[in-house]
Amino acid sequence: MLPDGISLRRGERGDVDAVTDLLIAEEVELRGHSGWDAADTADWWHGLELHGESWVAVDDRTIAGVLGLFTRGHCDGWFSVHPGFRGCGLEAGLVEHAEARAGDLGTDSLMLNAFSENELAQKVLGGAGYRIVRRFYRMQIELDPKPPEPAWPAGIDCSTFDVAEARALHAASHEAFSENWGSHPIPFEDWKRRRLAAPDFDPSLWFIAHDDGEIAGFARCEPRRWGGGWVAALGVRRPWRQRGLGLALLLQSFRAFHERGENRVGLGVDSANETGATRLYERAGMRVVAEDVVWRKELV
Repeated sequence: MLPDGISLRRGERGDVDAVTDLLIAEEVELRGHSGWDAADTADWWHGLELHGESWVAVDDRTIAGVLGLFTRGHCDGWFSVHPGFRGCGLEAGLVEHAEARAGDLGTDSLMLNAFSENELAQKVLGGAGYRIVRRFYRMQIELDPKPPEPAWPAGIDCSTFDVAEARALHAASHEAFSENWGSHPIPFEDWKRRRLAAPDFDPSLWFIAHDDGEIAGFARCEPRRWGGGWVAALGVRRPWRQRGLGLALLLQSFRAFHERGENRVGLGVDSANETGATRLYERAGMRVVAEDVVWRKELV
């Protein structure tokens, strides 16, 4: 149940700036700083338009809270409440609405994410029967001095993405991430709309490693996330692992951002990643700067 005077409606593209202000205010209150901006919200909104739904909680035209639910074979989401409305019951109302929508969509479980510092959200989720199933890190590196040249394994060459390789990259991505926790295949046309039609799609920041014309690994980067360059996906197919290709792709990405004048690069990673990605990123000089917690509840 929502607090008196607050109603829910579907999110709209025109909400991006107001939602951005809310998300920044929440993170600043909890962490003391935020690198989030409107480009991050626009990317999130774009993904929700294609694979989910967005909701905003409105009080006299002020956006007091936001809920985004992705529905790609499972249901997971993020909810945030503006600090000015914290503790009035809106957190519980958004969780209740998320569960109702998940039920309407026919899913039997729901995962909701929260900042590790958000004690109120964790209290609400724990009290509603959720349990922690995963933790994700945001890792970052400061690009000073200039990153070293990548050392490519024998037989490997690297180039930027050519859209003619879209299907091959889509297939390579599925293979590389198939072992990851929570991995769900996305049909090619959906992937194409999500990635190639993204607001800030930049193929010059997508690096594809080839071995005799076959994709061995890739780094898909985005120009601006969380206040810096962003490695959105880094994958190496099984036959090419343990040869230094992941590190080479990471260094290639760092150097590309450095050449653009970017002074930091970040990425997100499952803290318990099955392929040891966290250790790779630490070897490359990255460090954990933030942690998010994934909570899950069985709805049936």
